[in-house]
Amino acid sequence: MIIAVDGPAASGKGTIAKALGRHYDLPVLDTGLLYRAVGLSVLKAGGDPDHEADALSACSFADAILSDPALRSEAVGSLASRVSVHQNVRDALIQRQRDFATQPGGAILDGRDIGTVIAPDADAKIFVTASVKVRAERRFQDALNHGGHPDMDSLVADIQARDTRDMSRDHAPLKQAEGADLLDTSDLTIDAAVQRAIALVDAQLEGHP
Repeated sequence: MIIAVDGPAASGKGTIAKALGRHYDLPVLDTGLLYRAVGLSVLKAGGDPDHEADALSACSFADAILSDPALRSEAVGSLASRVSVHQNVRDALIQRQRDFATQPGGAILDGRDIGTVIAPDADAKIFVTASVKVRAERRFQDALNHGGHPDMDSLVADIQARDTRDMSRDHAPLKQAEGADLLDTSDLTIDAAVQRAIALVDAQLEGHP
């Protein structure tokens, strides 16, 4: 069983994917971490994330970097969005994601092109979203909780810029996959969003041949 969870930054898709993993007892892959690892690797190498050759050379990162706390920073998130526009980078990471998706027993993947590119034949697909204002507020609170000093205007601008890059890129743009259910978490608590996600997945699984 493969479950695809897509959506923009701070929509809640990661939290929902993890909860689905616990509910269905399936392994979960945050595919965004792969692109964050590329972005961080480019940064450490002194390269340019907007230069395809620099980004591609960073795709051979060691698995150890996936546990680096720096991957969760807003700065690295922006780098991930920038390197993800390169088709060669996406191609280099596709097989890694598909291998995870097709492991025995199934898996859950969250990202931006899971239902459209990585696993278009997934047994269940959800597109998680939320308003820019709500997503910025979530990032703001998260930064405060980690001892940061966030600026709301900067967070809003960053999210809008990332949305534009993700939705307008030529290759695998962020969009709701065919057959995916829309889940707007703007006005939902975490528990309510998770329960709604489970209900949507259950309904899709029941109707899946």
